[in-house]
Amino acid sequence: MKKIRFGRTAEGQSVELITLSNSNGCEASIITYGATLATLTMPDHQGRFADVVLGFKTLEEYLRNPFFIGCTIGRYGNRISGGKFLLNGIEVILSLNNGENHLHGGIKGFHTVVWEAKENHSAEGEGLMLSYLSTDGEEGYPGNLSAEVTYCLTKDNTLRIDYRATTDMDTVVNLTNHSYFNLAGEGSGDILGHRMMINADRFTPVNASLIPTGEIQPVRDTPLDFTKPAGIGERIDGPHEQIRLGGGYDHNFVLNRKDDGLVPAACMLDPGSGRVLEVWTTEPGMQFYSGNFLDGSMSGKNGNPYNRRSGFCLETQHFPDSPNQPKFPSTVLKPGQEYRSTTVYKFLTE
Repeated sequence: MKKIRFGRTAEGQSVELITLSNSNGCEASIITYGATLATLTMPDHQGRFADVVLGFKTLEEYLRNPFFIGCTIGRYGNRISGGKFLLNGIEVILSLNNGENHLHGGIKGFHTVVWEAKENHSAEGEGLMLSYLSTDGEEGYPGNLSAEVTYCLTKDNTLRIDYRATTDMDTVVNLTNHSYFNLAGEGSGDILGHRMMINADRFTPVNASLIPTGEIQPVRDTPLDFTKPAGIGERIDGPHEQIRLGGGYDHNFVLNRKDDGLVPAACMLDPGSGRVLEVWTTEPGMQFYSGNFLDGSMSGKNGNPYNRRSGFCLETQHFPDSPNQPKFPSTVLKPGQEYRSTTVYKFLTE
């Protein structure tokens, strides 16, 4: 494990960049600001390494990161309608940072704070645990929430992320990672040629504000049907209402599962490099986001602009707006309970 100083925030907090590695030559670098995955190098089918996640060279760029690139998201990943919900019959008012809605934890979400880091190695590989105490009332959320995120780079080229949280008051929590992947290598163009399969027969349709309507609909006969491998670009600009509303893909998929534990969520292939990404998770849903809002205003680690659809996100999660949707799986966490979630990103070649 290597550690270097990455810079200081405007408040003077020191930020570190910490690199995990394995015997195959793979590396995962995390910065303590936002518990952010900054780099992830993986080999292609000819053994050539490339960094497969979008990111920046400097802390200053992460401090003005409007796209949540690489960050840990909390307290609540995705959108909450109107920035409010009822909890135990009391209205909770959150900050608004996405028009009239609350997105990814708000203005001072988990992506904007410096986490404490310590080594957490295991038999599987090198690990790093990051912790943060979100105090009662932060961004409007009730309760003091103690959150932990643990990254582990395993011996078989897998990045495992474990989340844990406890609270001293009833609250809601929905943690995820917002890395943008490009299996051809970051800054190498768009991801429309990648081929995707998602283990989901259903999805949660959205309205014009990208808030779920509360329905759960089948993907069959829609452009959101990835039950068989299909190219991301094949149907991304079609006339279907959900594609039009999302500006592409920006939807929560209801994962097929029969019980608790890890289930396959998605499999992505870049035909050119032969890199394959398998995603497994304990979560009930996954947001597939095709980078529709990337606009070229920021450039990556090699100086190439991050234009529209130059990366994709696979955000494992509970469903968006669950606090306002009683038919969705609950995201309420109570004192004495422990929030736990695991997502595995496994890299292969073919």
